[in-house]
Amino acid sequence: MAGLRVGYVLPTREQDMSGEHDPGRLVAQARRAEELGLDSVWAGESPVTRPRADPLLLMAAVSQATERITLGTAVLLPALRHPVLVAHQLATLDRLSGGRLVAGMGGGFPTPATEAQFTAVGAGYARRLGRLEESIEAMRLLWSGAAVSHRGEHFAFEDVRLAPPPARPGGPPIWLAGSGGPALRRVARLADGWLPYPPDPATYAEEHKTVREAAARPVTPALYATLCLDDDPEKARRRLRTSIERYYNAPLEFVASIQTVFAGPPGQAADWLAGYAEAGARHLVVRLAAEDHDTALEEFAGRLLPLLRGKEIR
Repeated sequence: MAGLRVGYVLPTREQDMSGEHDPGRLVAQARRAEELGLDSVWAGESPVTRPRADPLLLMAAVSQATERITLGTAVLLPALRHPVLVAHQLATLDRLSGGRLVAGMGGGFPTPATEAQFTAVGAGYARRLGRLEESIEAMRLLWSGAAVSHRGEHFAFEDVRLAPPPARPGGPPIWLAGSGGPALRRVARLADGWLPYPPDPATYAEEHKTVREAAARPVTPALYATLCLDDDPEKARRRLRTSIERYYNAPLEFVASIQTVFAGPPGQAADWLAGYAEAGARHLVVRLAAEDHDTALEEFAGRLLPLLRGKEIR
């Protein structure tokens, strides 16, 4: 598909679930994704709720092991800490990567486990969305390279200058997750990109229209999708169920009712993803439900990626 970019979510959470703690292997997978022609690699954040390697430290290593591939967070939870610290980390990572960073951000899905995570680090769960919005405003101010001051509802600082500044003027693009009215208004007001996971392309098309018409700046429309590829659809569904229910500690049926998930052969997966591309998505961020992630990455790039590249977006 002309203009369609395709990325791969590094299995940071899956490493922990399997008892393997080898960030170096994740870096090697990122390097392999670049060799296979993928456009981006991503890592999520959840230090307590769903433990995994820290995404910013991991991406710092990936930045030195790769040359062209985009590095993204899917997603970072900036409300867990002070925006001066987050802005400093992201600016340094953008500089390390030569301006290849996309800062995907979110507020955290509203569950008791998410609340426990905020409580564990002493951050206010009930005010996390306000903290997220103010953090974005403060970070963009801090990325100017000048000494700046900010006084808001959640944070305040005076005459702070960060070094190094980001590689790009204004800092890395910020993509926000989320669906529904308040989240879409937040994307339109604050974001450079939109990274949702609606379970139906029609919903995606409707919400994309809302963002596009209200956006204060150009917004890259992306999609976060979980795929389980297998030529046997029933086997793929069983594997997807095992992966999803271990990952989220929730029934597959519930997760599938709110998230973009697919199980089946690569050809059907390409057709299914094409529906989202036709609804407006231009960057697919794919998490693979698999036991062997090295093999799954090879299959994804070898069997599905060529089908996506060959399709036309209407």
